[in-house]
Amino acid sequence: MSGKQNGRFTVRFTTLREEIEQVIVGCRDVIEELLTCLFSGGNALIESPPGLGKTLIVKTLSEALDLQFSRIQFTPDLMPADIVGTNIIMQDDVGKRYFQFQRGPVFTNILLADEINRATPKTQSALLEAMQEHAVTVGGVRRELEEPFIVVATENHLETEGTYSLPEAQLDRFFFNSRLRSPDLDELREIGRRTTTTSRYTVEKKLNRDEVEEMKREARGVDVAPAVRRYASRIVLATHPTHETATDRVKRFVRYGSSPRGTQALTIGGKVRALLDGRKTVSAADMRSVAKPSLRHRLILNFEGEAENVDPDDIIAEVIDHVPESGA
Repeated sequence: MSGKQNGRFTVRFTTLREEIEQVIVGCRDVIEELLTCLFSGGNALIESPPGLGKTLIVKTLSEALDLQFSRIQFTPDLMPADIVGTNIIMQDDVGKRYFQFQRGPVFTNILLADEINRATPKTQSALLEAMQEHAVTVGGVRRELEEPFIVVATENHLETEGTYSLPEAQLDRFFFNSRLRSPDLDELREIGRRTTTTSRYTVEKKLNRDEVEEMKREARGVDVAPAVRRYASRIVLATHPTHETATDRVKRFVRYGSSPRGTQALTIGGKVRALLDGRKTVSAADMRSVAKPSLRHRLILNFEGEAENVDPDDIIAEVIDHVPESGA
């Protein structure tokens, strides 16, 4: 990878982030995590209490990209066919009937799955194939989705009434799990200023389809030294309570640790961070910087961990402190 290409990635990423920040106040870490998912080819899950701008961030991202955008508002009565589409009966001019596939909103580039935990597990599972394979199968026919494709789901983690927990298999398919924090005093002032006047910022499209695909290829092409790959694997293994390197908090509060997808997220997320820092190789620090969004949704707590309301971020922080950069 040439230095020119490397610098172009940083400029494009920064330009896109700054365009989103013209609308979104604060939340830079979540915006960068969302863009990292986009350029890594993964899916994103954004959690926060209501009213902090989960939907607005995704909508603004779609406006800053010259890509197709669809939004699905998940409700308990939503059916799988409402997402992927269905075969409907049509009739031609001579009265002959035939089936025609009616595409669902999943046939897009950026799919906002708003309040995904309000739908039943059956409907939530309709996204599994699309998230993993970038394709859907309806009536025995497999249909490919157009690249780039990313599912960005939002979830209000405080509300439980009328909601359905996401299955672990689906959680594992999200590349990152991001958390929106509450704004501080200065950010609240700026939010009030931007949203209580007649003026409105018009988001400009900064990247097209080909540029996004090029950035995805650039990210995948970043080198990772064998020692750094082993570091990512040791971090993941240390999240398993039965492994010899597990920390005290892991052994006490975790029922099952991260899947191999956690290693993938650490590695590819680290590649994007290396590019942003102007480097052609991934460092251990790059992987540490994406450890929490990569792993927090992949740690399954045991009964004691849930009863004591243990934060997976605290467990991950202990693992990072415990696992050395070098080792077998």
